[in-house]
Amino acid sequence: MVLDVMKIKNEISKVIIGKDNIVELLLISIMNKGHILLEDVPGTGKTMLAKSMARVIGGHFKRIQFTPDLLPSDVIGIQFFDPKERTFQLRLGPVVTNVLLADEINRANPRTQSSLLEVMEEKQVTIDGETVKLPSPFIVIATQNPIESSGTFALPEAQLDRFFMQIQVGYPTRQEEKRIMNVHRGNEPLHTIETLLTLEEIKRCQEEVQNVLVSESIEDYILDIVQHSRESQYVEVGISPRGTLALMRACQGKAYLQGREYVIPEDVKNIAPHVIPHRLVLSVEGAMRKTKRQIVTDILNEVHVPVESGSPQ
Repeated sequence: MVLDVMKIKNEISKVIIGKDNIVELLLISIMNKGHILLEDVPGTGKTMLAKSMARVIGGHFKRIQFTPDLLPSDVIGIQFFDPKERTFQLRLGPVVTNVLLADEINRANPRTQSSLLEVMEEKQVTIDGETVKLPSPFIVIATQNPIESSGTFALPEAQLDRFFMQIQVGYPTRQEEKRIMNVHRGNEPLHTIETLLTLEEIKRCQEEVQNVLVSESIEDYILDIVQHSRESQYVEVGISPRGTLALMRACQGKAYLQGREYVIPEDVKNIAPHVIPHRLVLSVEGAMRKTKRQIVTDILNEVHVPVESGSPQ
């Protein structure tokens, strides 16, 4: 299946201006059944971007506004007693959907945040011993504000590692912001976005992306990056094996969206800054000297890049 990436970008650009690279990263994550953490200051369009992508890919969409008083049962569901039937009934929460927007996820307390661990990893919920499989595809798009600490709870490393990518939205340029003013001057542009992909088409893409070739030299390149992250003097905990697989699969997704059947070193270099940083735990010295992204940049500069293109012989 040939995915018309440009058409998807143009459709989302009806609402989100100047974020084509971020739209591509979102698509790469979706093609790999990966969850996404959008991070930046308030007002940069994180929630709107998530809603726009959900409309384009179709399927059921639900949103949870995370707050300090949100309970796990508000997320996954609850067993309640029905006095009329005199039996306990299962009431499933909003996680039973295709695209779940977890808005301001770091505002919920750790107990509520942990309710998403099983959901994100195993695509299922367990309520009072009863397990329910989630529909396929299932993707969590979470947002958080990194600069506000009052009333927030930092996501634990175990949960951060379950996010396929962490993407920083960033401010628009002056010209892009002028276009935003023009686009949003009239009616709500979100309603003009059309659905371009069916659930079946997404599932087909998710199957096809797994067939993208990763040569041995590319595998060694990825492993060298992973090993450097674990040996860096500034890093206390490096990339996990889950992170290694995420980096490989993200590179496959990058190649797939560009119409290639094989991964090249440039794919790894372009994708690594979005897959690796949130998986690193810095040492005290590292946190004082550098940011996680700077450390990833240093690692990419230090690791030898294979000459081989990765293309099949």
